[in-house]
Amino acid sequence: MAAAVPHFVLHCIELLAPLGTVRVNRMFGGWGFYVDEIFVAIVTGERLYLKTTADTRTRFEAEGCEPFRYGKDGGEIALSYWSAPADAMDSPALMLPWARLALQAALAARAAKAPVKPRAAKAKPTTTRATSRATPAAKRSRRA
Repeated sequence: MAAAVPHFVLHCIELLAPLGTVRVNRMFGGWGFYVDEIFVAIVTGERLYLKTTADTRTRFEAEGCEPFRYGKDGGEIALSYWSAPADAMDSPALMLPWARLALQAALAARAAKAPVKPRAAKAKPTTTRATSRATPAAKRSRRA
């Protein structure tokens, strides 16, 4: 049975809906958000984090947003997802410019990845069998 989608996640779906078709997926105790099948945001607890780039991160910082962090091996890892501005959480219209930045960041990250080359099929080794006996036709051609 599928887990019920929390109210906060439903609210975030509504906020991102003007950007395109929104799909969510459970992941690591939180939720991943896809807009038109492009991964743009995560929710953990009661916080929405949007994808950023080095260029857009300063806009999020200026609004008092914080990076998504998680603990690993006794340290902390910060990802390129930053909390949405508080006022953008009030309506889809206020969220739209921030959601567009997240979508642009996700598209830029996708474009920066090197395309995966398809693996070439391994050629089967050719084996030849040497025979010590010559066929009667081969014997005749050697004599001629």
